[in-house]
Amino acid sequence: MIASVSGQVAALAPTTAVIEVGGVGMAVQCTPNTLSGLRLGEPAKLATSLVVREDSLTLYGFADDDERQIFELLQTASGVGPRLAQAMLAVHTPDALRIAVASGDEKALMAVPGIGKKGAQKLLLELKDRLGDPVGAPGTHRPAGGAAGAAWRDQLHAALIGLGYAAREADDAVAAVAPQAEASQGTPQVGALLKAALQSLNRTR
Repeated sequence: MIASVSGQVAALAPTTAVIEVGGVGMAVQCTPNTLSGLRLGEPAKLATSLVVREDSLTLYGFADDDERQIFELLQTASGVGPRLAQAMLAVHTPDALRIAVASGDEKALMAVPGIGKKGAQKLLLELKDRLGDPVGAPGTHRPAGGAAGAAWRDQLHAALIGLGYAAREADDAVAAVAPQAEASQGTPQVGALLKAALQSLNRTR
């Protein structure tokens, strides 16, 4: 198993980072939040989980070991593959997921694309007692409203800067997708907003 990768950030895309390790570029699938902490040309270290399939080897990257552990634990629930587990971590921090499962918060899980009411109920049953207790201070989870407005803006802006866009371009792109974010119910999906922001930037170039 490849537990981590460390090296210079060679490339960044909306869902992928390429980390140069010993002269080899390792493509790592990451959430927008993880990508927002990376910068082109700068050193980085990511905790990783290698998912092996008959026709592919996919490396998933995380900001820390706790996030990777939750990613792997989520997949012990039936119907949860690596993509859905990653989507859950794109919306919620590890502690937010622990809190949601411990409190039986269906709405928190339903905020993840691809999870409906029945799926959320099933996940709450299967994941109970598997994720453990929150490890951070109270309030470390991403809020579902109010302060979430500032959170998605900061994450999206940082992700665009990390992809090499100028601060003014990032500001314009954030403003362009603001109506979409404000119209969404619950926590805005940073991954979807990043795609929309990139489309708006491509149209203006």
